[in-house]
Amino acid sequence: MYTGTTIFSQLMQHLPWQHFHRCVARYRGNHKVKNFKCTDHFRVMSFAQLTYRESLRDIEACLRAMRPKLYHMGIHSTVSRNNLSNANERRDWRIYAEFAQRLIVEARRLYADEELAVDLDASVYALDSTTIDLCLSMFPWARFRKHKGAVKMHTLLNLRGSIPEFILISDGKMHDVNVLDYLVPAPGAYYLMDRGYLDFQRLYEIKSCQAFFVTRAKDNFTFTRRYSRPVDRTTGVICDQTVMLKSFYPLKAYPEPLRRIRFYDREENSRLVFLTNDFTLPALTITKLYKARWTIELFFKWIKQHLRIKAFLGTTSNAVKTQIWIAISTYLLVAILKKRLAITQSLYTILQILSVSLFEQTPILQAFESWDYTIETPPRQNQLLLFE
Repeated sequence: MYTGTTIFSQLMQHLPWQHFHRCVARYRGNHKVKNFKCTDHFRVMSFAQLTYRESLRDIEACLRAMRPKLYHMGIHSTVSRNNLSNANERRDWRIYAEFAQRLIVEARRLYADEELAVDLDASVYALDSTTIDLCLSMFPWARFRKHKGAVKMHTLLNLRGSIPEFILISDGKMHDVNVLDYLVPAPGAYYLMDRGYLDFQRLYEIKSCQAFFVTRAKDNFTFTRRYSRPVDRTTGVICDQTVMLKSFYPLKAYPEPLRRIRFYDREENSRLVFLTNDFTLPALTITKLYKARWTIELFFKWIKQHLRIKAFLGTTSNAVKTQIWIAISTYLLVAILKKRLAITQSLYTILQILSVSLFEQTPILQAFESWDYTIETPPRQNQLLLFE
Protein backbone atom coordinates (compact mmCIF):
# COMPACT_ATOMS: atom_id res chain seq x y z
CA MET A 1 0.00 0.00 0.00
CA TYR A 2 1.27 3.47 -0.89
CA THR A 3 2.07 5.47 2.26
CA GLY A 4 3.66 8.58 0.71
CA THR A 5 2.48 12.16 0.53
CA THR A 6 -1.11 13.23 -0.03
CA ILE A 7 -2.43 14.20 -3.44
CA PHE A 8 -2.66 17.82 -2.24
CA SER A 9 1.02 17.79 -1.35
CA GLN A 10 1.94 16.28 -4.72
CA LEU A 11 -0.12 18.97 -6.43
CA MET A 12 1.66 21.75 -4.52
CA GLN A 13 5.03 20.36 -5.65
CA HIS A 14 4.27 21.66 -9.16
CA LEU A 15 4.47 25.25 -7.89
CA PRO A 16 7.72 27.29 -8.12
CA TRP A 17 8.05 27.89 -4.36
CA GLN A 18 11.40 29.65 -4.67
CA HIS A 19 9.74 32.38 -6.71
CA PHE A 20 6.89 32.52 -4.19
CA HIS A 21 9.38 33.13 -1.34
CA ARG A 22 10.95 35.96 -3.35
CA CYS A 23 7.51 37.55 -3.78
CA VAL A 24 6.88 37.24 -0.05
CA ALA A 25 10.24 38.84 0.75
CA ARG A 26 9.68 41.67 -1.74
CA TYR A 27 6.41 42.73 -0.11
CA ARG A 28 7.38 41.69 3.44
CA GLY A 29 4.51 39.28 3.71
CA ASN A 30 5.91 37.48 6.77
CA HIS A 31 7.00 40.63 8.62
CA LYS A 32 6.19 40.19 12.33
CA VAL A 33 4.25 37.01 11.58
CA LYS A 34 4.96 34.12 13.97
CA ASN A 35 2.27 31.70 12.90
CA PHE A 36 0.35 31.11 9.67
CA LYS A 37 3.01 32.20 7.19
CA CYS A 38 2.22 33.17 3.60
CA THR A 39 2.91 29.64 2.36
CA ASP A 40 0.27 28.27 4.74
CA HIS A 41 -2.09 31.05 3.71
CA PHE A 42 -1.72 30.20 0.03
CA ARG A 43 -2.14 26.46 0.63
CA VAL A 44 -5.29 26.92 2.72
CA MET A 45 -6.86 29.32 0.19
CA SER A 46 -5.95 27.01 -2.68
CA PHE A 47 -7.46 24.09 -0.76
CA ALA A 48 -10.66 26.13 -0.37
CA GLN A 49 -10.76 26.69 -4.14
CA LEU A 50 -10.19 23.03 -4.97
CA THR A 51 -12.77 21.69 -2.52
CA TYR A 52 -15.42 24.39 -3.00
CA ARG A 53 -15.37 25.76 0.56
CA GLU A 54 -17.80 28.65 0.93
CA SER A 55 -16.91 30.32 4.26
CA LEU A 56 -14.20 30.68 6.91
CA ARG A 57 -16.13 28.39 9.23
CA ASP A 58 -16.40 25.80 6.46
CA ILE A 59 -12.63 25.85 5.86
CA GLU A 60 -11.83 25.66 9.57
CA ALA A 61 -14.18 22.75 10.24
CA CYS A 62 -12.96 20.75 7.24
CA LEU A 63 -9.24 21.15 7.99
CA ARG A 64 -9.60 20.56 11.73
CA ALA A 65 -11.38 17.31 10.99
CA MET A 66 -8.25 16.25 9.08
CA ARG A 67 -5.73 17.68 11.55
CA PRO A 68 -3.41 14.58 11.57
CA LYS A 69 -2.89 15.01 7.81
CA LEU A 70 -2.27 18.77 7.72
CA TYR A 71 1.47 18.48 8.29
CA HIS A 72 1.76 16.06 5.37
CA MET A 73 -0.15 18.58 3.23
CA GLY A 74 2.47 21.25 3.97
CA ILE A 75 0.24 23.22 6.37
CA HIS A 76 2.35 23.69 9.50
CA SER A 77 0.16 26.18 11.39
CA THR A 78 -3.17 26.00 13.14
CA VAL A 79 -5.94 27.00 10.78
CA SER A 80 -8.55 29.20 12.44
CA ARG A 81 -11.09 31.69 11.19
CA ASN A 82 -9.21 34.51 12.92
CA ASN A 83 -5.84 33.63 11.35
CA LEU A 84 -7.33 33.26 7.88
CA SER A 85 -9.40 36.44 8.13
CA ASN A 86 -6.41 38.50 9.29
CA ALA A 87 -4.22 37.07 6.54
CA ASN A 88 -6.78 37.94 3.85
CA GLU A 89 -7.03 41.51 5.09
CA ARG A 90 -3.36 42.23 5.85
CA ARG A 91 -1.16 40.17 3.49
CA ASP A 92 -0.37 42.28 0.46
CA TRP A 93 -2.39 40.99 -2.50
CA ARG A 94 0.52 41.83 -4.81
CA ILE A 95 2.36 38.76 -3.45
CA TYR A 96 -0.22 36.48 -5.04
CA ALA A 97 -0.65 38.64 -8.13
CA GLU A 98 3.07 38.51 -8.91
CA PHE A 99 3.18 34.78 -8.20
CA ALA A 100 0.30 34.25 -10.63
CA GLN A 101 2.31 36.08 -13.31
CA ARG A 102 5.07 33.50 -12.87
CA LEU A 103 2.54 30.70 -13.34
CA ILE A 104 1.26 32.44 -16.46
CA VAL A 105 4.77 32.32 -17.97
CA GLU A 106 5.02 28.58 -17.26
CA ALA A 107 1.52 27.83 -18.60
CA ARG A 108 2.19 29.85 -21.75
CA ARG A 109 5.33 27.81 -22.41
CA LEU A 110 3.47 24.51 -21.97
CA TYR A 111 0.56 25.51 -24.22
CA ALA A 112 2.63 27.20 -26.93
CA ASP A 113 1.91 24.40 -29.42
CA GLU A 114 -1.85 24.23 -28.87
CA GLU A 115 -3.96 24.50 -32.00
CA LEU A 116 -6.13 27.53 -32.72
CA ALA A 117 -9.65 27.54 -34.10
CA VAL A 118 -8.15 29.38 -37.08
CA ASP A 119 -5.14 28.10 -39.02
CA LEU A 120 -2.83 30.98 -38.18
CA ASP A 121 0.84 30.99 -37.20
CA ALA A 122 0.62 33.91 -34.77
CA SER A 123 -0.36 34.71 -31.21
CA VAL A 124 -4.06 35.48 -30.86
CA TYR A 125 -5.49 37.24 -27.79
CA ALA A 126 -9.04 38.03 -26.76
CA LEU A 127 -9.59 41.07 -24.54
CA ASP A 128 -12.69 41.50 -22.42
CA SER A 129 -13.87 42.07 -18.86
CA THR A 130 -16.36 40.49 -16.48
CA THR A 131 -18.18 42.12 -13.58
CA ILE A 132 -18.15 40.45 -10.16
CA ASP A 133 -21.11 41.65 -8.15
CA LEU A 134 -20.65 42.65 -4.51
CA CYS A 135 -23.05 43.70 -1.77
CA LEU A 136 -22.63 47.45 -1.39
CA SER A 137 -23.46 47.42 2.33
CA MET A 138 -20.62 44.95 2.99
CA PHE A 139 -18.20 46.33 0.37
CA PRO A 140 -18.76 50.12 0.48
CA TRP A 141 -15.45 50.78 -1.30
CA ALA A 142 -16.67 48.95 -4.43
CA ARG A 143 -19.38 51.38 -5.52
CA PHE A 144 -20.60 50.57 -9.02
CA ARG A 145 -24.17 51.86 -9.23
CA LYS A 146 -26.28 53.82 -6.79
CA HIS A 147 -27.38 50.69 -4.94
CA LYS A 148 -24.91 48.15 -6.30
CA GLY A 149 -21.27 47.25 -5.73
CA ALA A 150 -18.91 45.41 -8.07
CA VAL A 151 -15.34 44.95 -9.24
CA LYS A 152 -14.20 44.26 -12.79
CA MET A 153 -11.71 41.65 -13.89
CA HIS A 154 -10.13 42.77 -17.18
CA THR A 155 -8.49 39.80 -18.90
CA LEU A 156 -6.27 39.28 -21.93
CA LEU A 157 -6.73 35.62 -22.85
CA ASN A 158 -4.27 33.71 -25.01
CA LEU A 159 -6.45 31.51 -27.20
CA ARG A 160 -3.78 28.81 -27.31
CA GLY A 161 -4.89 26.84 -24.28
CA SER A 162 -7.15 29.59 -22.83
CA ILE A 163 -4.36 30.98 -20.64
CA PRO A 164 -4.95 34.47 -19.15
CA GLU A 165 -1.77 36.46 -19.84
CA PHE A 166 -2.87 39.76 -18.34
CA ILE A 167 -5.39 40.46 -15.57
CA LEU A 168 -6.34 43.78 -14.06
CA ILE A 169 -8.78 43.99 -11.16
CA SER A 170 -10.40 47.41 -11.00
CA ASP A 171 -13.46 49.05 -9.51
CA GLY A 172 -16.72 48.56 -11.36
CA LYS A 173 -16.75 52.11 -12.75
CA MET A 174 -13.61 51.75 -14.87
CA HIS A 175 -14.49 51.75 -18.56
CA ASP A 176 -13.25 48.79 -20.57
CA VAL A 177 -11.36 50.88 -23.11
CA ASN A 178 -9.03 52.28 -20.43
CA VAL A 179 -7.40 48.89 -19.97
CA LEU A 180 -5.69 49.35 -23.35
CA ASP A 181 -3.39 51.86 -21.62
CA TYR A 182 -1.95 49.01 -19.52
CA LEU A 183 -1.17 46.69 -22.43
CA VAL A 184 2.09 46.43 -24.35
CA PRO A 185 1.12 44.92 -27.74
CA ALA A 186 3.37 42.16 -29.08
CA PRO A 187 4.49 42.67 -32.70
CA GLY A 188 2.67 40.32 -35.08
CA ALA A 189 -0.01 39.33 -32.55
CA TYR A 190 -3.76 39.66 -33.09
CA TYR A 191 -6.02 41.32 -30.50
CA LEU A 192 -9.74 40.54 -30.67
CA MET A 193 -12.04 43.07 -28.97
CA ASP A 194 -15.71 43.99 -28.98
CA ARG A 195 -17.12 47.47 -29.62
CA GLY A 196 -16.46 48.58 -26.05
CA TYR A 197 -12.77 48.95 -26.93
CA LEU A 198 -13.31 51.06 -30.05
CA ASP A 199 -11.02 54.04 -29.46
CA PHE A 200 -9.11 55.04 -32.57
CA GLN A 201 -6.21 56.68 -30.76
CA ARG A 202 -5.55 53.53 -28.73
CA LEU A 203 -6.09 51.31 -31.79
CA TYR A 204 -3.51 53.35 -33.66
CA GLU A 205 -1.02 52.66 -30.85
CA ILE A 206 -1.59 48.92 -31.40
CA LYS A 207 -0.96 49.44 -35.11
CA SER A 208 2.20 51.46 -34.36
CA CYS A 209 3.53 48.47 -32.39
CA GLN A 210 3.15 46.37 -35.58
CA ALA A 211 0.36 44.34 -34.03
CA PHE A 212 -3.10 43.68 -35.45
CA PHE A 213 -6.57 44.24 -34.05
CA VAL A 214 -10.00 42.93 -35.02
CA THR A 215 -13.03 44.71 -33.61
CA ARG A 216 -16.57 45.68 -34.56
CA ALA A 217 -17.76 49.05 -35.85
CA LYS A 218 -20.41 51.05 -34.05
CA ASP A 219 -23.70 51.98 -35.70
CA ASN A 220 -22.67 55.64 -36.13
CA PHE A 221 -19.38 54.76 -37.85
CA THR A 222 -18.74 57.16 -40.76
CA PHE A 223 -16.14 56.59 -43.46
CA THR A 224 -15.16 57.20 -47.07
CA ARG A 225 -14.54 54.19 -49.27
CA ARG A 226 -11.26 53.97 -51.17
CA TYR A 227 -11.33 50.46 -52.64
CA SER A 228 -13.56 47.37 -52.72
CA ARG A 229 -12.22 43.85 -53.15
CA PRO A 230 -14.18 41.13 -54.91
CA VAL A 231 -15.88 38.73 -52.47
CA ASP A 232 -17.75 35.43 -52.61
CA ARG A 233 -21.15 36.21 -51.12
CA THR A 234 -21.99 32.54 -50.68
CA THR A 235 -19.55 32.51 -47.73
CA GLY A 236 -21.50 35.24 -45.95
CA VAL A 237 -19.03 38.05 -46.72
CA ILE A 238 -21.02 40.96 -48.16
CA CYS A 239 -18.18 43.42 -48.80
CA ASP A 240 -14.46 43.87 -48.15
CA GLN A 241 -13.40 47.51 -48.32
CA THR A 242 -10.47 49.80 -47.65
CA VAL A 243 -11.79 52.91 -45.93
CA MET A 244 -10.66 56.14 -44.33
CA LEU A 245 -12.27 57.72 -41.29
CA LYS A 246 -14.43 60.72 -42.08
CA SER A 247 -14.99 62.61 -38.83
CA PHE A 248 -12.37 65.13 -37.78
CA TYR A 249 -11.22 63.78 -34.42
CA PRO A 250 -11.27 60.04 -35.34
CA LEU A 251 -9.28 60.85 -38.51
CA LYS A 252 -6.79 62.81 -36.46
CA ALA A 253 -6.41 59.89 -34.05
CA TYR A 254 -6.14 57.25 -36.81
CA PRO A 255 -4.86 58.91 -40.01
CA GLU A 256 -4.27 55.68 -41.98
CA PRO A 257 -6.58 53.33 -43.92
CA LEU A 258 -8.69 50.67 -42.23
CA ARG A 259 -10.18 47.49 -43.56
CA ARG A 260 -13.98 47.22 -43.27
CA ILE A 261 -15.63 43.80 -43.70
CA ARG A 262 -19.37 43.33 -43.67
CA PHE A 263 -20.56 39.81 -42.89
CA TYR A 264 -23.94 38.09 -42.71
CA ASP A 265 -24.22 35.47 -39.97
CA ARG A 266 -26.80 32.94 -41.14
CA GLU A 267 -26.93 31.16 -37.78
CA GLU A 268 -27.86 34.31 -35.85
CA ASN A 269 -29.56 36.06 -38.78
CA SER A 270 -27.54 39.22 -38.15
CA ARG A 271 -25.21 41.51 -40.09
CA LEU A 272 -21.84 42.34 -38.52
CA VAL A 273 -19.28 44.97 -39.52
CA PHE A 274 -15.64 44.32 -38.62
CA LEU A 275 -12.71 46.73 -38.56
CA THR A 276 -9.08 45.63 -38.73
CA ASN A 277 -5.67 46.89 -39.75
CA ASP A 278 -4.73 43.58 -41.39
CA PHE A 279 -4.98 43.72 -45.20
CA THR A 280 -3.43 40.30 -45.95
CA LEU A 281 -5.69 37.66 -44.42
CA PRO A 282 -8.81 36.56 -46.33
CA ALA A 283 -12.00 38.28 -45.24
CA LEU A 284 -13.56 35.00 -44.08
CA THR A 285 -10.53 34.32 -41.86
CA ILE A 286 -11.03 37.70 -40.19
CA THR A 287 -14.63 36.79 -39.39
CA LYS A 288 -13.54 33.43 -37.97
CA LEU A 289 -10.94 35.19 -35.84
CA TYR A 290 -13.57 37.40 -34.28
CA LYS A 291 -15.81 34.40 -33.70
CA ALA A 292 -12.95 32.82 -31.73
CA ARG A 293 -13.25 35.76 -29.31
CA TRP A 294 -16.17 33.90 -27.75
CA THR A 295 -13.58 31.73 -25.99
CA ILE A 296 -13.04 34.44 -23.38
CA GLU A 297 -16.77 34.50 -22.60
CA LEU A 298 -16.59 30.75 -21.96
CA PHE A 299 -13.52 31.32 -19.78
CA PHE A 300 -15.38 33.83 -17.60
CA LYS A 301 -18.35 31.49 -17.33
CA TRP A 302 -16.08 28.58 -16.39
CA ILE A 303 -14.18 30.32 -13.59
CA LYS A 304 -17.38 31.78 -12.12
CA GLN A 305 -18.95 28.32 -12.03
CA HIS A 306 -15.97 26.30 -10.82
CA LEU A 307 -13.86 28.72 -8.76
CA ARG A 308 -14.82 30.59 -5.61
CA ILE A 309 -14.96 34.22 -6.75
CA LYS A 310 -18.58 34.98 -5.89
CA ALA A 311 -18.63 34.41 -2.12
CA PHE A 312 -15.67 36.23 -0.58
CA LEU A 313 -13.89 35.45 2.69
CA GLY A 314 -13.22 39.10 3.53
CA THR A 315 -14.78 42.50 2.93
CA THR A 316 -11.72 44.67 2.27
CA SER A 317 -10.27 45.42 -1.14
CA ASN A 318 -7.11 43.51 -0.22
CA ALA A 319 -9.12 40.40 0.76
CA VAL A 320 -11.12 40.42 -2.48
CA LYS A 321 -8.05 40.82 -4.70
CA THR A 322 -6.16 38.16 -2.72
CA GLN A 323 -8.95 35.63 -3.21
CA ILE A 324 -9.29 36.38 -6.93
CA TRP A 325 -5.56 36.07 -7.58
CA ILE A 326 -5.29 32.80 -5.65
CA ALA A 327 -8.28 31.50 -7.62
CA ILE A 328 -6.48 32.38 -10.87
CA SER A 329 -3.31 30.70 -9.56
CA THR A 330 -5.31 27.56 -8.79
CA TYR A 331 -6.73 27.55 -12.33
CA LEU A 332 -3.23 27.91 -13.77
CA LEU A 333 -1.89 25.18 -11.47
CA VAL A 334 -4.51 22.71 -12.70
CA ALA A 335 -3.74 23.71 -16.31
CA ILE A 336 -0.01 23.16 -15.71
CA LEU A 337 -0.70 19.79 -14.05
CA LYS A 338 -2.78 18.69 -17.03
CA LYS A 339 0.09 19.36 -19.44
CA ARG A 340 2.98 18.10 -17.33
CA LEU A 341 1.31 14.79 -16.50
CA ALA A 342 -0.36 14.46 -19.94
CA ILE A 343 -3.80 14.05 -18.38
CA THR A 344 -6.48 13.53 -21.00
CA GLN A 345 -9.44 14.63 -18.88
CA SER A 346 -10.83 18.16 -19.08
CA LEU A 347 -10.06 20.81 -16.48
CA TYR A 348 -13.57 20.39 -15.09
CA THR A 349 -13.08 16.65 -14.58
CA ILE A 350 -9.65 17.20 -13.02
CA LEU A 351 -11.13 19.67 -10.52
CA GLN A 352 -13.93 17.26 -9.63
CA ILE A 353 -11.48 14.41 -8.99
CA LEU A 354 -9.17 16.61 -6.93
CA SER A 355 -12.06 17.93 -4.83
CA VAL A 356 -12.74 14.46 -3.35
CA SER A 357 -9.22 13.01 -3.27
CA LEU A 358 -6.88 15.67 -1.86
CA PHE A 359 -6.41 13.77 1.44
CA GLU A 360 -5.69 10.45 -0.26
CA GLN A 361 -2.16 9.07 0.03
CA THR A 362 -1.87 7.69 -3.47
CA PRO A 363 0.17 8.62 -6.57
CA ILE A 364 -1.57 11.55 -8.22
CA LEU A 365 -1.61 9.93 -11.67
CA GLN A 366 -3.37 6.90 -10.28
CA ALA A 367 -6.30 9.09 -9.23
CA PHE A 368 -6.83 10.17 -12.84
CA GLU A 369 -6.17 6.81 -14.46
CA SER A 370 -8.86 5.01 -12.46
CA TRP A 371 -11.56 7.69 -12.56
CA ASP A 372 -13.67 6.03 -15.27
CA TYR A 373 -14.43 2.73 -13.67
CA THR A 374 -17.36 0.35 -13.73
CA ILE A 375 -18.65 -1.80 -10.91
CA GLU A 376 -18.72 -5.45 -11.83
CA THR A 377 -21.74 -7.31 -10.50
CA PRO A 378 -20.89 -10.92 -9.63
CA PRO A 379 -23.01 -13.53 -11.38
CA ARG A 380 -26.09 -14.48 -9.43
CA GLN A 381 -25.93 -18.00 -8.03
CA ASN A 382 -28.90 -20.30 -7.97
CA GLN A 383 -30.71 -20.30 -4.65
CA LEU A 384 -30.10 -23.41 -2.57
CA LEU A 385 -33.02 -25.71 -2.13
CA LEU A 386 -34.19 -26.19 1.43
CA PHE A 387 -35.96 -29.37 0.60
CA GLU A 388 -35.27 -31.94 -2.02
